[in-house]
Amino acid sequence: MTNVIGVNHVLKYLSLKLIYMKGVLKIGRVSGIKIEVHWTFTLLLIWVAFLEIQKGSDLNRILLNEALILVLFVCVILHELGHALTAKKFGVKTKNILLLPIGGVATLEKMPEKPAQELWIALAGPAVNVVIAILLLLVVPVRSYFNFDSIVLEEMLYEPTLQNFLFYLFIANVMLVVFNLIPAFPMDGGRVLRALLSFKLGRVSATNIAASIGQGLAIIFFVLGLFFNPFLILIALFIFLGAYGENQMVKQGDLLEGHVVKEATLTNITRLRPSNNLQEVIDILLAGTEKDFVVIENEKILGILTQKDIIKHAKTPSVLVGDIMQRKFKTVDVTTEIMKVLQSIRKEESDFYPVVENGQLVGAIDTTNISEFILLKTASK
Repeated sequence: MTNVIGVNHVLKYLSLKLIYMKGVLKIGRVSGIKIEVHWTFTLLLIWVAFLEIQKGSDLNRILLNEALILVLFVCVILHELGHALTAKKFGVKTKNILLLPIGGVATLEKMPEKPAQELWIALAGPAVNVVIAILLLLVVPVRSYFNFDSIVLEEMLYEPTLQNFLFYLFIANVMLVVFNLIPAFPMDGGRVLRALLSFKLGRVSATNIAASIGQGLAIIFFVLGLFFNPFLILIALFIFLGAYGENQMVKQGDLLEGHVVKEATLTNITRLRPSNNLQEVIDILLAGTEKDFVVIENEKILGILTQKDIIKHAKTPSVLVGDIMQRKFKTVDVTTEIMKVLQSIRKEESDFYPVVENGQLVGAIDTTNISEFILLKTASK
């Protein structure tokens, strides 16, 4: 399980973009949770086939390995659903589950409020794999595989049979449990460690310890990847960024506690009118630092115009703002906690909100301004 707060959210603060958030294929919903596969997942299938071809494997062997990868990732989906459905019982919604070449990511809308809740949510994923392994143990004679010497065992396992397939799946689920319970972020074991430490040390100190272990592990994986398997380098990058992101997020959450939108509101904003044409907006965009705009008329907020909207219609600069603005939008009050705005940004996939006071527009707030506010608060400590 990887909480979006810990990875995606903090990387937005640092103007870094996780490239895996683009190019996804939606494959369905379970209990209202979107299941998606990133296009780079196909690279894993190609890589596995390439390795088998290099070994001189026949078609049956290649197909067996490809099928194993696909079924294993079904187990990964079930693993992430274990996290998601447990989180749901504690009132924490899951936005989506995304399958990547290095595993699955369940994107939670917020962190569990209590250490005990995080502990149960973190353990739920590996528990699913334990159940799968036990079920496979009931139908696969696992002990018999260890009654042969290494040469005979290697020859036996090379045969593309259903029993071997299930044995490989059993081993893979065991490995998923072991790997995920390593006590370092962003693995589940890191969250278990953080939850246990939080009972005594508090979330900030507990996260710092777990994140440090995670980053140390990432360095080890990186070095091993240089000498043995390049795939470990990708895993190292994921672990390092995940650990760093989680640590930064918790520190920033602690820093933002008690602070409200009014403190981070951008008040010097351009107020567009529906009658403005796009060329006028482009001129403003190029002349200053604003990239998103509020559209008003007679002191009433009618919509917002984002940078994406501007780029999308740049070929028709004569089009009116009123014809291309987004009419569905949300406003935030000056008294709203900044952390609640960040939660809304993750939930709504919008990072720009008009700010109102007593129903009147006073400015706007976005991730850039919040980021600057955080940097200033950090520097002043």
